[in-house]
Amino acid sequence: MAIVTSTEMFKKAYEGGYAIGAFNVNNMEIIQGITAAAIAERAPLILQVSKGARAYANHIYLMKLIEAAIEDAEQNAGFDLPICIHLDHGEDFDICKKGVDDA
Repeated sequence: MAIVTSTEMFKKAYEGGYAIGAFNVNNMEIIQGITAAAIAERAPLILQVSKGARAYANHIYLMKLIEAAIEDAEQNAGFDLPICIHLDHGEDFDICKKGVDDA
């Protein structure tokens, strides 16, 4: 499954009567741990990336790690893992625009 929008994800959650966890990520190990739990629970999730995480890990690396987690879920667990990417606390227009453009 590809990265999904929050609109799509929230609609399904509302209809299904469940909540969606949102977790800040900034490295491979955190992404692996969070996605492993989501796979075990067969749960969708929101991965949040802050300005600091973008500076620390570089947004393109984080996106590739998230894409790898989705592929791993499909290949090794047979689960289409729905993930929504969220910019956590965009402090100005430029960082918000970059977050949207990079997603």
